Amino acid sequence: MNTFSQVKFLVRKEILLEWRSKYALNGILLYLVSTIFVCFLSFKKVDPITWNALFWIIMLFASVNAIAKSFLQESKGRQLYYYSITSAKAVILSKIIYNVLLMLVLAALAIGFYSIVFENQIGDLLFYLLSVFIGSVSFASVFTMISGIASKANNSGALMAILSFPVIIPLLMLLIKLSKNAMDGLQREVSLDEIAVLIAINIVVGTASLILFPYLWKD
Repeated sequence: MNTFSQVKFLVRKEILLEWRSKYALNGILLYLVSTIFVCFLSFKKVDPITWNALFWIIMLFASVNAIAKSFLQESKGRQLYYYSITSAKAVILSKIIYNVLLMLVLAALAIGFYSIVFENQIGDLLFYLLSVFIGSVSFASVFTMISGIASKANNSGALMAILSFPVIIPLLMLLIKLSKNAMDGLQREVSLDEIAVLIAINIVVGTASLILFPYLWKD
């Protein structure tokens, strides 16, 4: 099979496995709902700045819980099987695509429930949804790459947290600034620099994943 067929096969496999078990997805949904509800019980009402920052903090930890399992849950036997039938690029691309789809579903559910529980304070809804889309793609690509690196270490959970910190903090700050501009209803041209930087980060992370992961895959 060519790379496209391999990626399509692996993405379909990921979706089927998730659909059959549903444990991870249900656990993440429970985390999202319970966290938002606890925040509501704690704050009752928040100002726009807190509303925005709180949403992205919830999304950050939800993405860690959702994506950390990408490689950490794969047994060595299954990885050896993948190694024998697919290329390394197909594996990392399929993981990124599946995690992007997963994050988009979670983000849609999170923003919907979050807007119901807390009063919706978004000035430019379409632009805010664009920031949520870019953030979901960014979280998926960054954490997928780091999960692949951390899976080769014994203490993979701690290594993933250490490796992700210098990358995810600037990313999170950009997303908060971009979404805050959308909440305030500012002109969209004001946020073009943030969008360009976020797209550039995604391109760099995706390119680095395609270049570096084959060397990890051979280990």
